[in-house]
Amino acid sequence: MRAPARGRCVASVRGRRYRAGMSEWRYPAWDPVLLPLVDPIHLRWYGCMFLLAFLVGQWILKRLARARFLPIDENKVYDLIVWLVVGVLAGGRLGYSLFYQPEMWRDPLELFKLWRGGLAFHGGLIGVCVAFAWFASRHKADPWRLGDGCAMAVPPGIAFVRLANFINGELYGRKVTGDGPPWAMRFPTEERALELLGIADWSNKRMQELAIRKAVHGPWEGMPEELETVPSWDSVKHLVPLRHPSQLYEMLGEGVLVGLLLWIVWRATRHRPLGAGVYGGIFLLAYGTMRFFLEYFRQPDAQFEKVPGEPGTIWLGLSMGQLLCTAMVVAGATILALRWKARAPAPAHAG
Repeated sequence: MRAPARGRCVASVRGRRYRAGMSEWRYPAWDPVLLPLVDPIHLRWYGCMFLLAFLVGQWILKRLARARFLPIDENKVYDLIVWLVVGVLAGGRLGYSLFYQPEMWRDPLELFKLWRGGLAFHGGLIGVCVAFAWFASRHKADPWRLGDGCAMAVPPGIAFVRLANFINGELYGRKVTGDGPPWAMRFPTEERALELLGIADWSNKRMQELAIRKAVHGPWEGMPEELETVPSWDSVKHLVPLRHPSQLYEMLGEGVLVGLLLWIVWRATRHRPLGAGVYGGIFLLAYGTMRFFLEYFRQPDAQFEKVPGEPGTIWLGLSMGQLLCTAMVVAGATILALRWKARAPAPAHAG
């Protein structure tokens, strides 16, 4: 028997097809629901990660207030967090509808159906800026320094939410071509996989999630009868393309690395802080640059596809995320140019 050509996908073992000389990681297909409640409302990992993001962010802000870096009393951090939560949810939802799904405005009630997903980071960022600016005005605090504190509190939350994106199997990466990384994955949540599993037309999102669970992990006691005909993932996965797990790339790059950069800058300057606004400018510049680069591994939004099957770009081959990140980089560079000052003591508390 003729040996398969090197680097090409031709080998088949027990009905499974593999790429010669290249391995892959199996997508774990965890249940996105942590605790089932009443359909369509459930306690999801996504919501829990958001909660964890704000709890860690609150802890960071309290430490900064205690160190007299933030121009507010430590006890006022709780109030600040409440307004930041409102800013993230309102801004994230409005940003998602404006940047990615403008048709939602045909039925404004869709904006309030948060359980269906759909929050845009850049919209949430704008909402956070509005929230802390309003808070600063109300408490007569320096909005630039409040922005610095929020910038240092955000990266852990970004990491948590990107992990939630991975658990949901959403925002996956572009197709792997040639000799891609050994950690490439096949996502049972992408459109092609849903078609092969026969569940692409199911309107009940929760049933789709359970069907994927059954396909990947097999049946369980008490499983709904509708899922019995769903084929196993191993029988169809070779027809699904390998992709970059871009959610994990973004978790490490936008969350861990950007957060580490800000932590290093803070540790190096904590005894004589940089000018108010500089830390926020560093965050905008670092996040925007990192996200712009990682967008080349992330599958662009399907609604922007001009040619079926081709990545959906907006202008000059750039995705919507890259265009928004370009604005972030410009904003960050502008803030650094305008706000860079000699190091000065942290501002005193504003009562």
